Amino acid sequence: MPAIRLETKRVEKPWGRNTLWPGFGDVPAGGAPVGEIWFEAPGDGDPELLVKYLFTSEKLSIQVHPDDAAARARGYPRGKDEAWVVLAADPHATIAIGTLDVMTSDELRASALDGSIENKVDWRAVKAGDTYYSPAGTVHAIGAGLTLIEIQQNVDLTYRLYDYGSARELHLEDGVAVSEPVPYVAAFVPMEAAAGRTILADGPAFVMERWTKSGEGTLKVQPGRPIWLVPLSGSGTVDGQTLEAGGVWMVDEAVPLALGEGAEVVIAYAKGGVIRDIWS
Repeated sequence: MPAIRLETKRVEKPWGRNTLWPGFGDVPAGGAPVGEIWFEAPGDGDPELLVKYLFTSEKLSIQVHPDDAAARARGYPRGKDEAWVVLAADPHATIAIGTLDVMTSDELRASALDGSIENKVDWRAVKAGDTYYSPAGTVHAIGAGLTLIEIQQNVDLTYRLYDYGSARELHLEDGVAVSEPVPYVAAFVPMEAAAGRTILADGPAFVMERWTKSGEGTLKVQPGRPIWLVPLSGSGTVDGQTLEAGGVWMVDEAVPLALGEGAEVVIAYAKGGVIRDIWS
């Protein structure tokens, strides 16, 4: 089937929540909080990207991910760039991305050991609609009170640098080795590619877009570059299947796509640059 609705996997996390997001059932009374919902392709495939929803009630650890070369040296298929689309944010919610000043590896390690790293990363206020692309090597953390979509390279590989005194394992040697502890500078500013089509990120690992438009046409897929569709609101169909919030579809061939009035969709596809004539 050219368009596949991906399977969901609920991931319990101590920093998660019991009340989730429209399209997902809340956690039953007495259940463990859910921090992430993963959308996975059936079978044994290894797609380039992974889509998640995140629900936070506490700060996540200050962490970093390796790039492709460093990850492959450890036997993983790829590194981990990731990007976030904020859907909802409590007042004063923040994301840490990059460090306030350039740091040496020794300074980064020492600050992780003594806890001062918490005040040396750049905590930025965020609100619904904000987006960030976080390349591998970026020191970062997601704060409390956020609901967001995360699109990432498909690998479960995180090095924790600091976790606020919890008993969870840290990965200082590996984490410091792959970190670029410098102030964050967005490599790409979101831009309007066409009416109702905004390119949110054009990163080295993938492209992320947000569509707020309606119409009917053909979603065009380049060979070897599947497209992930993440409906946020409104109505539509892809390859005859009804699109709805809380679902994610992966499309690997050209298919008919129809979006109704008020539709809003996040889409992503792996590296190779923006596909200019993607839907017509």
